[in-house]
Amino acid sequence: MLHYQTIPVTAFEQNCSVLWCDQTQEAAVVDPGGDLDRITSFIQQKGLKLQQILLTHAHIDHAGGTATLAKEQAIPIIGPHEGDQFWIDGLPEQSQRFGFPPAGHFTPNRWLQDGDTVQVGNCVLSVRHCPGHTPGHVVFYSPEIQRAFVGDVLFAGSIGRTDFPKGDHQTLINSITQRLWPMGNETIFIPGHGPESSFGEERQTNPFVGGT
Repeated sequence: MLHYQTIPVTAFEQNCSVLWCDQTQEAAVVDPGGDLDRITSFIQQKGLKLQQILLTHAHIDHAGGTATLAKEQAIPIIGPHEGDQFWIDGLPEQSQRFGFPPAGHFTPNRWLQDGDTVQVGNCVLSVRHCPGHTPGHVVFYSPEIQRAFVGDVLFAGSIGRTDFPKGDHQTLINSITQRLWPMGNETIFIPGHGPESSFGEERQTNPFVGGT
């Protein structure tokens, strides 16, 4: 079975998640934006074998530690969708602008497409391409435990910003209603910031997408 632990990192309190398979103890890190010592300490304490980095998108608070972690651990970078290449290329500039430690750009070992799957040990995650916040944003969904790691697509009571380059409000709404809601009202999502919620709760109460 898939397990996960959320570890808020960086001054932006970004929800980095460590995922692992309880049968193999193989693990992946979703969105290592920074504070890598906190992430690797947890992995060591749990006795996990870190195998890969999974990225929802390439904003600095989600991807800032990626190049360093991949090099230090000799592990591949999986995702996001290639629509975020320009954000990856701009990571050094992003780190300077927002006062983050220097962040290197990188080339993912594998770009992700809508409908792809990724494997963590014996656990399979499905991939949905959910543009709008960024053009290459993806979401990782575990049907086994009814959890979705949605990055900055959806929050408890809010949605992702769309005023960044190549963001688009209607595209984001379409991503939420057409690609997240079909996962089911019972599915709990782990957003890029803030507390967890369920799709059913957001369909009822979220002022941006409630009633959709």
